[in-house]
Amino acid sequence: MAGRSAGAVGTEIWTIPNLLSMLRLVLVPFFLWAVIAGDYVLALVILVVASLTDLLDGFLARRLGQITRLGQLLDPAADRLYIFAALLGLAANSLVPWWIVIVIVSRDVFLLVLGIVLANHGFGPLPVHQLGKVATFALFFGLPVIMLGLAFPAVQPVSEPIGWAITVWGAFLYWWAGVIYAIETSRAIRIPRVSDDSRSDTLEQGG
Repeated sequence: MAGRSAGAVGTEIWTIPNLLSMLRLVLVPFFLWAVIAGDYVLALVILVVASLTDLLDGFLARRLGQITRLGQLLDPAADRLYIFAALLGLAANSLVPWWIVIVIVSRDVFLLVLGIVLANHGFGPLPVHQLGKVATFALFFGLPVIMLGLAFPAVQPVSEPIGWAITVWGAFLYWWAGVIYAIETSRAIRIPRVSDDSRSDTLEQGG
């Protein structure tokens, strides 16, 4: 199948990049089970496979011209699910405090509320902010570094403080990005009201 023009977003479902994203989603329950079971070596292997498929599906989507709306939804969803699974598994084993789970999950609930507000005003989701990408990357990197010390105790004295530093910083950036999304949402929902009023005045003047 010929690729689309650069920048075009398709509606296909069964593309190679989408299938790779679906594979990442299928692996999430196995990753969660491995973390809860304390098999951190297996958890890290699954995470490496998921990360490689993430890089590959992004490359193929651009290379083959198969960027799709479904793919744009699956990629961030998979990233968040892996973060949540790591947090829940580690918290269930009392290896991370539940407060950090609440902090991170509540931010996504906050964004869900913003999405509902935007939808009620006729807007789609806001574009992903660069800070949000950095925050997600920090969490996606920091939590596995913590697990690295659990899988290989010899490196734990080094990996644990580094992993925690990155994870806490990622949680801070995660909420910082959330505040930016809230500000952008506040600005966006004012636009249609002003535009509608302007259009009404124009119609009345045009008679």
